[in-house]
Amino acid sequence: MVVQQIANGVVLGSLYALVALGLTLVYGVLRILHVAHAGVFVLGAYVGVLVYLPTGSLALAIVSAAVVCSLAGLIMYRFLYRPVLGRPPLVPLIISIGAFMFLEDLYRLVMGPYIKSLPVTIRAAGFETAAVRLTGYQLFIVAAAAGLLLGLWWLMRGTRLGLAWRASAQDLETAAAHGINTDVIIGVCFVIGSAIAAVAGVMVGGYYNQVYPSMGSVPAYKALAVIVLGGMGSVPGTVIAGLALGLAETLTMVWVGTFLPRDAIAFLVLILMLLVKPTGLLGRAS
Repeated sequence: MVVQQIANGVVLGSLYALVALGLTLVYGVLRILHVAHAGVFVLGAYVGVLVYLPTGSLALAIVSAAVVCSLAGLIMYRFLYRPVLGRPPLVPLIISIGAFMFLEDLYRLVMGPYIKSLPVTIRAAGFETAAVRLTGYQLFIVAAAAGLLLGLWWLMRGTRLGLAWRASAQDLETAAAHGINTDVIIGVCFVIGSAIAAVAGVMVGGYYNQVYPSMGSVPAYKALAVIVLGGMGSVPGTVIAGLALGLAETLTMVWVGTFLPRDAIAFLVLILMLLVKPTGLLGRAS
């Protein structure tokens, strides 16, 4: 059972890492919490439903969700965040929370308040031994998450865009003074983060076979826990923290059972980390 729960924890942690990456990219540059990112996550899930049910193509659903959510993320930056970039961090945070609440109600009005099914099936074979069993869809989630994370790592470490992002994350004003178009860099962060959130939305909707207006509420605070655990703005830290949180949740259910609510584990781990290492796993004091 322990080996099986470890495997389940890796799958769950991969989803957590994907959801939190967009928050990490935005916070790394702007130092604001993009709470409305959870609303983009739900938008991706709904686009996945609208595309997958009539076509039966998971690839088309994921690509469509990524395109729509990338555009939504760019619109959010242009019309919600850019006008208040010079304001105290509390201002964009309040705007972001309001945008997330607005999106939840919008989904409820447009798509209805009830759960919609996303019965994703793939032809990939699963993996099964005496100790562990993973379905083809679970293997697909882990492989897709690993591919996206490796691609993002290469983008950040092996391209001029990644160099500009790291310079902007270190000091936005100095980066602009050295000729980096920080407005474009921030917009690209929103586009990439929103596309990854769309992929996560489709995968989560298919994993649990349900999509509903408030499905972003729990991932919102878990993503916050993940980016704090990993070190605010650290992409590798976000990946490690996402996997750690997934493993913590599944293994705790083995040893503790239902005595401790599963969704409370994220905050318990967060509190312990803040007591031991306030800067997070890979964060640095500033």
